[in-house]
Amino acid sequence: QVQLVESGGGLVQAGGSLALSCTGSGRIFSDNSWGWFRQLSGKEREWIATINWNGGRTKYADSVEDRFIIDRDNAKNTVYLQMNSLKPEDTAVYYCAAATVAWTSMDSADFDAWGQGIQVTVSS
Repeated sequence: QVQLVESGGGLVQAGGSLALSCTGSGRIFSDNSWGWFRQLSGKEREWIATINWNGGRTKYADSVEDRFIIDRDNAKNTVYLQMNSLKPEDTAVYYCAAATVAWTSMDSADFDAWGQGIQVTVSS
């Protein structure tokens, strides 16, 4: 079956950096986009970044643009999220997701496989 496994979360001080990775198995991922979402405590899950099928296009939510970088390695079925200049308001559970489309969708309905979620905590 399709499985996405995330790694790299943890605790970091404000202003610091963390890198998340997510590796997929069980189907071909290189034809479609990858995305990252997050869920802050008590809030709905929100989209934060997408990378298209070949890594040539990326899109970011305003809240993370210029601080986060999404990248992918199709040979490893892996997507990455480099998070820099972290703020306490970035504290959330982060989810990777594999899309059914090749473009930089922001719509969770275009993603049909999800990671288990990984906690990122930014202390002030």
